[in-house]
Amino acid sequence: MTPASSSTIPFANTYARLPERFFAEVAPTPVAAPRLIRVNAELAALLGIDSDWLASPDGVAVLAGNRVPEGAEPLAMAYAGHQFGNRVPQLGDGRAILLGEVVGRDGIRRDIQLKGSGPTPFSRRGDGRAALGPVLREYVVSEAMAALGIPSTRALAAVLTGDSVMRETVLPGGVLTRVATSHIRVGTFQFFAMRGDVDGVRDLADHVIGRHYPELAQADNPYQALLTRVVERQADLVARWLLVGFIHGVMNTDNCAVSGETIDFGPCAFLDAYDPSAVFSAIDENGRYAYGNQPGILHWNLTRLAEALLPLLARETEDGVAVAQDLLGAFGPRFEAAYYGGLRAKLGLTRAEEADKDLGRALLEIMGANHADFTLTFRRLGEAALGPEGDAGVRTLFDDPGAYDAWAVRWRERLAAEPMDPETRRAAMNRVNPAFIPRNHRVEAVIEAAIARDDFGPFHELVTVLAKPYDDQPAFAAYAEPPQPHERVLRTFCGT
Repeated sequence: MTPASSSTIPFANTYARLPERFFAEVAPTPVAAPRLIRVNAELAALLGIDSDWLASPDGVAVLAGNRVPEGAEPLAMAYAGHQFGNRVPQLGDGRAILLGEVVGRDGIRRDIQLKGSGPTPFSRRGDGRAALGPVLREYVVSEAMAALGIPSTRALAAVLTGDSVMRETVLPGGVLTRVATSHIRVGTFQFFAMRGDVDGVRDLADHVIGRHYPELAQADNPYQALLTRVVERQADLVARWLLVGFIHGVMNTDNCAVSGETIDFGPCAFLDAYDPSAVFSAIDENGRYAYGNQPGILHWNLTRLAEALLPLLARETEDGVAVAQDLLGAFGPRFEAAYYGGLRAKLGLTRAEEADKDLGRALLEIMGANHADFTLTFRRLGEAALGPEGDAGVRTLFDDPGAYDAWAVRWRERLAAEPMDPETRRAAMNRVNPAFIPRNHRVEAVIEAAIARDDFGPFHELVTVLAKPYDDQPAFAAYAEPPQPHERVLRTFCGT
């Protein structure tokens, strides 16, 4: 493997300066015939990287793992975790390699990581590769989440490798270039805590504070402040997930980033018809990570983080437990404030009244009972907010339109108590109720076209539509529609 010919990525690495037990130095494994699928030019510009160079043969060689660019220090990060509630002392980057870090034009430091770039010491007998389908899914969904305003890892590029990978069948291989403010997880802290390595926990906590939360360094106990901040970010994040109908699908502690970003999009999905018990992930056989379970699981994951941080929270274990319990207790109120505040905005309400919670819950209940599409119901409420003549589009979504009619009487009574004019209200609602989400059947159609016909046109078009989720985009109106019965996706897969 040869280095890239010039310094084209402005690396400024810090994780590689941590003690060597934090990672394994490993280079990407070259692939047979790399071919570019897409470069995210907007993200490249933010990172200070020339997108034209990324799309050149030299750039594609870097994106595929065939060349290591100047300034990169490739490594696989060590971490542990609880997977479906089961303690696993060692996981780590089994098919991802961190090239290094870049400070963007906005002053924010971000990781650049190749996902699907070959085996590492953490691969656990895996091939370290990624099939094309999961690469396209993560590109589509992570970029859609960012456009929706939800903190998320990003996709800088996707390439075909020219090699095949064996999963249930032989599939084309791909590599995703993933960008994140960091890839440090709850499971990263658990890796050291499970080994009784308090120095490792402290070094990692200091690194996270310096990187993500530098203002906390001056707190009386920076580690207590760190736990508080991560609790806040995760509570806000899961509220945002619920408000757009997102189901992560595999919320293990190693898929929970301390930055508060959504990370890992393997078996993720979005609700069509509202159902709080909805599960799409094929590996979630008992529904642990169902849509409605996600806040509770996030709290569970944060409790595991608190356990890892326990030696740093107080001198005595008993005192540390009390501190942790107190700090974790803030999750529920923070989540409720974020969730119900968001739900209120989706209903076109600006002033907080206690009865609003019941109004929102009542709508969700009749949506669930009547198989109403989650995204379209809220989007069409914007028209209904103009007056009863706008109800028709919402009513058609309900098995029993009368259930909506009865609820709408309550809703309009509540709207009448606020001074906002109808047009302003509709515009405000349309800014928080997307018209377009990565509907599961659309994502599957993109993957099918790419694998079966080597056709990436549907992928590019879907990415383009989802970049403006709150705009009406009449030319792409079909992308807002729910699936026909024969198009419904019932199971999604991790791809490892």
